[in-house]
Amino acid sequence: MNLSQEDWVAQLAADENAVILDVRTEDEFNDGYIENALNIDINKGQGFIYEIEELDKNKNYYVYCRSGARSAKACQIMNELGIENAYNLLGGILDWEGETVNP
Repeated sequence: MNLSQEDWVAQLAADENAVILDVRTEDEFNDGYIENALNIDINKGQGFIYEIEELDKNKNYYVYCRSGARSAKACQIMNELGIENAYNLLGGILDWEGETVNP
């Protein structure tokens, strides 16, 4: 499900069962990420699927990438793998107005 930044942030803040998932590459992730994000690179293909299959399917996943395209695809894959609640951040981190962590 695609959410605007405003809705994504509001829903995330109210969700005690939330996991933030960054599906960018490790290099992109290391350039800065949303606090507490888990990084699983969608470009890993089958490796991405294996890692997604290990996740708790009862959690709610707030997914983002650079612009929102890869994370939309990630949400679709997650739904197919049995994760019902995957929320895509429209516009990705490019449009993100919140704080980021720079390692």
